[in-house]
Amino acid sequence: MGSKRVSIHGQWSSRWAFILAATGSAVGLGNIWKFPYITGENGGGAFVLVYLICIALIGIPIMMAEVMLGRRGRQSPVNTMEMLAVEAGHRPYWKWLGWLGVIAGFLILSYYSVIAGWALAYVFRTAFGVFTLATPDGVSSIFSDFIGAPEGLLFWHTLFMLMTMIVVARGVRGGLEKVVKFLMPGLFIMLVVLVGYAMNSGEFSRGLDFLFYPDFSKITRDGVLIAMGHAFFTLSLGMGAIMVYGSYLPSHASIARTSVMIALADTLVALMAGMVIFPVVFANNLEPGVGPGLIFQTLPLAFGHMPGGVFFGTLFFILLTFAAWSSSISLIEPAVACLVENRGVSRIHAAVTMGILCWLFGLLTVFSFNIWADFAPLGMFEHFEGKTLFDLLDYLTSNIMLPLGGLLIAIFAAWIMKCEASRDELELGEGFAYMSWRFLVRYITPIAVMIVFLRAIEVI
Repeated sequence: MGSKRVSIHGQWSSRWAFILAATGSAVGLGNIWKFPYITGENGGGAFVLVYLICIALIGIPIMMAEVMLGRRGRQSPVNTMEMLAVEAGHRPYWKWLGWLGVIAGFLILSYYSVIAGWALAYVFRTAFGVFTLATPDGVSSIFSDFIGAPEGLLFWHTLFMLMTMIVVARGVRGGLEKVVKFLMPGLFIMLVVLVGYAMNSGEFSRGLDFLFYPDFSKITRDGVLIAMGHAFFTLSLGMGAIMVYGSYLPSHASIARTSVMIALADTLVALMAGMVIFPVVFANNLEPGVGPGLIFQTLPLAFGHMPGGVFFGTLFFILLTFAAWSSSISLIEPAVACLVENRGVSRIHAAVTMGILCWLFGLLTVFSFNIWADFAPLGMFEHFEGKTLFDLLDYLTSNIMLPLGGLLIAIFAAWIMKCEASRDELELGEGFAYMSWRFLVRYITPIAVMIVFLRAIEVI
């Protein structure tokens, strides 16, 4: 049985520790930054309903598969996939699926750290009243000046990367578990406080209607595909993070129950973020569908003109930083675990090495917003015209590497891995629950992820 194997990196002290850590991995900028603005762009309630259905049919089955593979192998994604392929009677080439996840997580963190640095910087800008009574042009100018100065972006990128690597260097229980036990409850408490604040904004009921009342005339084919894609990406699937966290999961913990709880917690955070943001937007006569600038340009304007806006605006950006921090430590963990296992170095050495490399890659993103803003290395191709190095990194990871990783995880779990092995780990018996999971992962989920992949590369 795979559960008899032991990870050299240690394991979570309990099922709840794993749930907090995996939820922390899933909850990030995607929940508090991306989900509200794509919901606003795609008509609100109908989009949310499609998103929830996709979480159930795509997100949870793949999460169960990825956690199962991690716990079965008890190693880094690279070594886990190689070992499980051999165990299933196949060649070890499936290790490249592990490498795909490790590299994707590394590349994502290189630019994620820069964007998270924006949230960290905005904590202080909001706290010092920079946005108080600012005009729309003033808020936009503050943002433009901020990202246009490479020295400032470099400082916040460096600070956020240091915060991440200090946690990772301390190990599973001494670092990852201790921090998420503080971050996740803190994040939920701040969300509850901010929801209470939104309830007094005067437009709370309008925000709830927008978020939960489905008007299907506003949902488009593209909106459905965006909901499918976000349901997949929001759970941190396909990048090795959930697999390596699963390798630290105690053998007695139920994979199915923990996966469902993580998905529910992640979804709850996204919905609560919407309950915070949309009432504030409507109360200030702003548009919910303004796009990516909703967090860094629209909300500072709103907080700058509301009673108590300095305090609650600062709290909001602390919340955003917490969410980004809990995700960032999971993005680099697969690479650190791989280095420890395959090179025999200490965890501290591995964390410092990977942190420095990731920081260096992050310079590509830092300079993409200023001194290299006009540099489009693949601009000779129409599809990539005007795309900076940051745009290309984001496109490569989000549109190609992650859906490809998720698709291959589903194929391996349902078609390559033996039924006896997956039943052994999932502990669902041979009845309806196991057969439902197997059917979804064999047929429904791969087709859905393939559609997301084809849409992302603009084939459909």
